[in-house]
Amino acid sequence: MGRKKIAILYGGRSVEHGVSVNSARNIFQFIDQKKFKPIVIGITEKGAWYLTKDVTSKIKKGEKLSVELNAGNPVFKTKKRSFTPDIVFPVLHGTDGEDGSIQGLLKAVSLPMVGTGVLGSAMAMNKLIAKKLLKEAGLPVADFSYCFYPDRKKLEFEKIRKSLGLPFMVKSASLGSSVGVSKVKSKDDFKKAVDEGFRYDDCVLFEKYIQGREIECAVLGNTPATASLPGEIVISKNYEFYTFDAKYVDGKAVSIEVPAKLSADISKKIREHSLLAFQALCCEDFARVDLFLTGSGKVYVNEINTIPGFTNSSMFPMMWKERGISFTDLISKLVDLAQNRFDHSQRVVRGYSSSLKF
Repeated sequence: MGRKKIAILYGGRSVEHGVSVNSARNIFQFIDQKKFKPIVIGITEKGAWYLTKDVTSKIKKGEKLSVELNAGNPVFKTKKRSFTPDIVFPVLHGTDGEDGSIQGLLKAVSLPMVGTGVLGSAMAMNKLIAKKLLKEAGLPVADFSYCFYPDRKKLEFEKIRKSLGLPFMVKSASLGSSVGVSKVKSKDDFKKAVDEGFRYDDCVLFEKYIQGREIECAVLGNTPATASLPGEIVISKNYEFYTFDAKYVDGKAVSIEVPAKLSADISKKIREHSLLAFQALCCEDFARVDLFLTGSGKVYVNEINTIPGFTNSSMFPMMWKERGISFTDLISKLVDLAQNRFDHSQRVVRGYSSSLKF
């Protein structure tokens, strides 16, 4: 048996394009090349696909790529070569990569894929749908309301203030990395926050601001899934909340504690909430659950990231490293989980014999 060909997809048409490049760079660096042959595919910010030698921000320097769509045997082609990956690892954060779009393409051509499929990706990416389902599952979420773009002129600051209090958060419904997110402390902040939210999405979410600690928990596996010990992100007082710059630009913005300093009871509750959230949103293989912990000990589930970051400052690999799983072993586990899940899925019959004439 030769090395399994792993296609690493990165970049993409997303506000998180740069984060994806950094995550994929680490996966390419740490993947076990004795077991796997990485094939690196970059997607530009305009959606063009290129085969690249390694993970790079200069994706267009690679070879233009096309795909021959044959279910079970899709052929990826450049002018110089053609190949069919054994499995695909999408490292595409946000739009088109984490929302079920790329997952649908890969499912349609029957390619095994690391991570959550179409249904779970779409539900987890949409904060409105996710919160409704998490609430239905009995999990605590912050109070919220929402507005779609055609109804934006009906928005009333006072009505939202009375419902959620001040401050409250305004968020684009289907983005990550805190893009399109604002904290509203007064009426003067409101219009700018709403405009920013609608700039990136047709739905904007309004959430009660939760004053508490930023806690994260990593989930790995399928039947059964396992939760790591929680970690904590301690944000500098220079930031109103966990912004994009705090996450990825300012190296002094946060300090990370893995595991978080928590009582055994609180840690257990966070892990239980994380596993239930993972199941409620039909997640698969892996995810990172973001939560808040208030001073009174109440835990709120904030959101789930079905393709969490793998950058040098990302919590997901850190939390598993604390459990004794190296970056390289973690990647191998994810590939094995995906392959086993795909193999199991092949038991489902797609055809149906009947007397129908066509």
